[in-house]
Amino acid sequence: MKKIVPAVLSAILFSFVILSAASAADVKPVPVKKTDKCLVCGMFVSGFKNWVSEIVFRDGTYAAFDGPKDMFRYYLNLPKFNRSKKQSDIVGVFVTEYYSTKMMEAKGLFFVKGSDVMGPMGPELVPVASMEKAQSFMKDHGGKKILRFSDITMEVLQ
Repeated sequence: MKKIVPAVLSAILFSFVILSAASAADVKPVPVKKTDKCLVCGMFVSGFKNWVSEIVFRDGTYAAFDGPKDMFRYYLNLPKFNRSKKQSDIVGVFVTEYYSTKMMEAKGLFFVKGSDVMGPMGPELVPVASMEKAQSFMKDHGGKKILRFSDITMEVLQ
């Protein structure tokens, strides 16, 4: 009996870890409502379908934004905007990819800074799906730098 209890507990813990990882991988963006406001600037986001960004939390709630820059401001300074959430509560970060206009996982995309393409609040980090598309975008729109999700800091946003 003493040997069975640790084995059963280990199996339960392993199952929980596997199910948590699978459910995080299955997270999809939440369709924004007309009433959703950007939690950084206060703008209604549904009118900016080509720029909508969002963060989805483990409890099923989400935060919507009118563009990637405001999403990153929130993400990088979560305690300022939402004291009840922690980084570990985040299960998905989505932005609208420039060319396809589809919501995609932000951590897999490239972001072009300093182009002539303006978002709802002016200069924006433009998300594109590949390095080739980012380079092409820069040629067409005068971007200054290509960044990955992990490269974006508060200094980059200023």
